[in-house]
Amino acid sequence: MNHISEEIREKAKKIRMVILDVDGVLTDGSIILDNNGNEFKRFNVRDGHGVRMLIKAGIKAAIITGRRSEVVDRRAEELGITEVHQGVFNKVSVYEKILSKYNFKDEEIAFMGDDVVDIGILSRVGLSAVPADAEEGVMKWASFVSAKMGGRGAVRELTNLILGSSGLYDPSSGELLV
Repeated sequence: MNHISEEIREKAKKIRMVILDVDGVLTDGSIILDNNGNEFKRFNVRDGHGVRMLIKAGIKAAIITGRRSEVVDRRAEELGITEVHQGVFNKVSVYEKILSKYNFKDEEIAFMGDDVVDIGILSRVGLSAVPADAEEGVMKWASFVSAKMGGRGAVRELTNLILGSSGLYDPSSGELLV
């Protein structure tokens, strides 16, 4: 990740919470439905480990997603994410409630989204991020565009940036330094 500018690294140092969309960010955006109405999503283990490292380092994690799925609750629980908002029509409204609840400022938040419904938050946060395969019109709102696609390591790249910029992670050893 040597291609990251010093400006982005400085933004990353200020992050106290990472908020993630689900479909197209924590997953590749695919939704599999079986004949019994069961919904399946595929999550990336390395993305999940990155989220767990954030939490272990004292950086909060949250989910704001437009869809509702029991699988998301289960994955959030596995990762230790307790701030989960599903079925959200107005993501900015939920974002503002989170800021108020934790007394955070915009510059202390990183958000990764991938579609037009995420622009409202992307336009406000300190570190706005998108996966490599985000909707084209959304990319211009991002200060950080991952080299990885959604559900394929984009979240891990973001977590490594935040932890590494803050001196909390050594990418050469893969060691969390807290």
